Amino acid sequence: MSDSATPTSGRRRIFLVDDHPLVREWLTTLINQQKDLVVCGEAEDAPRALQAIESLQPDAAVVDVTLASGSGIELVKDLKRVAPKVAVVVLSMHDAALYAERALRAGARGYVMKRETTKKVIAALHEVLSGKLYVSEDFRTSLTEKLIQGRAGESPVDILSDRELEVFRRLGQGHETRRIGEALGISMKTVQVYCGRIKEKLNLANATELLREAMRWWESEGRED
Repeated sequence: MSDSATPTSGRRRIFLVDDHPLVREWLTTLINQQKDLVVCGEAEDAPRALQAIESLQPDAAVVDVTLASGSGIELVKDLKRVAPKVAVVVLSMHDAALYAERALRAGARGYVMKRETTKKVIAALHEVLSGKLYVSEDFRTSLTEKLIQGRAGESPVDILSDRELEVFRRLGQGHETRRIGEALGISMKTVQVYCGRIKEKLNLANATELLREAMRWWESEGRED
């Protein structure tokens, strides 16, 4: 959705993906204030975002890592396939140590925390549009520490795949398997398969232990502040 009152000639086009209208409004105002950037469209979920970005082919996209419908990380992977020239910046409330590495592996060119200054959001867009990577100093520090410590420095959820982590996160939020399947566009049976893999990887005996561990993790580490 372009702003007809905002001149677009010569400006790099940015697409926004976030399920919070106020965040999209904030980002639109922030980006449209830049002389070289303009918001060309927005979506609140992964399926609509994928369709719109494939059609519009913007210069860059700002994607929230956690969406009410779909997964930000999976969306980044899909965009790499259908719109490889679109530079993706992942925006998140989550600690960089939890999702930044996954986002970059998926194909994102930048990772910015929502609590960081607005200048860093714009800086990230300029960096990725120039073909560079953008990550916060905190992430560079945590990545260095992880490399030094090796597997001893990993969180238990680090061994989960991106899709398993998404299921685990939603379990921690109290979502039932049917609701998780609907949100991620997969069957209940597939959700149950992921749950089985998570139990095996985290050495959990049954569904009760899985739910208890997911809720404990969400309260202590996964919750968006």
